[in-house]
Amino acid sequence: MTRLNPYLNFRDEARAAIEFYRDVFGGELTISTFADFQAADDPADADKVMHSQLEAPNGLVLMAADTPSSMEYSSGSSISVSLSGEQADDGELRGYWDKLSSSGTVTVPLEVAPWGDAFGMCVDRFGVSWLVNIAAAQG
Repeated sequence: MTRLNPYLNFRDEARAAIEFYRDVFGGELTISTFADFQAADDPADADKVMHSQLEAPNGLVLMAADTPSSMEYSSGSSISVSLSGEQADDGELRGYWDKLSSSGTVTVPLEVAPWGDAFGMCVDRFGVSWLVNIAAAQG
């Protein structure tokens, strides 16, 4: 089975970010540093996150890493992470929304959109854009 997993890059904040996302989504978190793989060209990068992976109980997978100091990094809005589900997932999705937006900025409140679904957008405290869409009840 092929899976599409968001992989987020940070500058010195990957550990804090992925631990925050563990608090949001729950699940098993693994973190490897550049030192763990003797991959730090700059000693200042040794304790930075080379790779982290969060596997939530519901199957969501999120990965994150720090960009080494030798590489260019620009935080940007060129990507958003979308969480979507059916009406049956309403409580779960609203819980994620509450946690992601509570320390961030709501750009579109989570409310019924013109297409009938509940939809909202926020930027979390790490600068990552999130979209949450809860499909309207069918029938």
